[in-house]
Amino acid sequence: MVKISNFGTFKGKSVDQYTLTSSTGVEVDIINWGGVVRDWRVPTKSGLRSVVLGFDTFDDYPKHSPHLGALAGRVANRIAGASFTLDGKTYALPANEAGSTLHGGPEGIGNLAWDARADDATNSVILTLLSPDGAMGFPGTLKITATYRLDGNRLRLELGATTDKATPVSLVQHQYFNLGTTDDVLDHRYWFAAGAYTEVDDKLIPTGNILEVKPGSERDFRAPKTLRDASGKGIGYDGNFVLDAGRNLKDPVAIVTAPGGDLTLKLWTDRPGLQFYNALTTNVPVPGLGGRHYGQFSGFCLEDQAFPDALHHAHFPNIIVTPDKPYSHWCDIEIA
Repeated sequence: MVKISNFGTFKGKSVDQYTLTSSTGVEVDIINWGGVVRDWRVPTKSGLRSVVLGFDTFDDYPKHSPHLGALAGRVANRIAGASFTLDGKTYALPANEAGSTLHGGPEGIGNLAWDARADDATNSVILTLLSPDGAMGFPGTLKITATYRLDGNRLRLELGATTDKATPVSLVQHQYFNLGTTDDVLDHRYWFAAGAYTEVDDKLIPTGNILEVKPGSERDFRAPKTLRDASGKGIGYDGNFVLDAGRNLKDPVAIVTAPGGDLTLKLWTDRPGLQFYNALTTNVPVPGLGGRHYGQFSGFCLEDQAFPDALHHAHFPNIIVTPDKPYSHWCDIEIA
């Protein structure tokens, strides 16, 4: 049975927490503000271990969260110049990062209170959001559904959206993970099914070039490795990997193992890209779960996604949704 409790209020609306518990003892807390996975606890030999970054109190989320555990959109990642043209019309968006629009703008879907209900029969929570025509400058009334279902050690996220007019949609789960017991994730071991990446400029905007990963380079995760260079210094990442085309969707696209090997994360997705971010610029000014400080390299994000700034690169996978072509996207994450 899904446990429901009040976690706070946002603009007069109740923010509730839905706790999913599985037969293997995994516990996942999800709040209806931003669709945030607030905490995720996995059994280990030493007891339950929190494996995501989050906050113990709600007020810290709208004030201090760098999208911790949230759903991001309407269009996740960056839109260059905070504008785009669709069917001959140019749409101006709010610029909230270096002249670009990031994660749908300052009032994107990860910063709003959703409607939610529990489904005990499937051990799920179903979140819904109505984003009106013109929200953050985007056209079309968008109806979004996000369903989290916990089965054993695997959390499945199914995303869907319908619209009444053509509009761009690219949603993302923005969880920050730390599978270990230290304050950084540099010594985890990372493997990705990705032999290419989208090149970016100094503002992290794609140039349009899709480049092959050079064997043995910092971007080559086709053999498991840590995030340290030869001298032991941490390497920072914030970029989109192009997942191998023609892959079997039954196979994971990312595998990450904690130091000591006691926990391993596997991620499956139907998306073409994977944004890898290891908290390179993160510095949260308030304590996180259990009083932990979230600074540089405190977590890693595996954001399964369409390519960033796809609206300005016609050869990138199309992100335009229409009334007869709704949005659909799934992601499975297993930690055991």
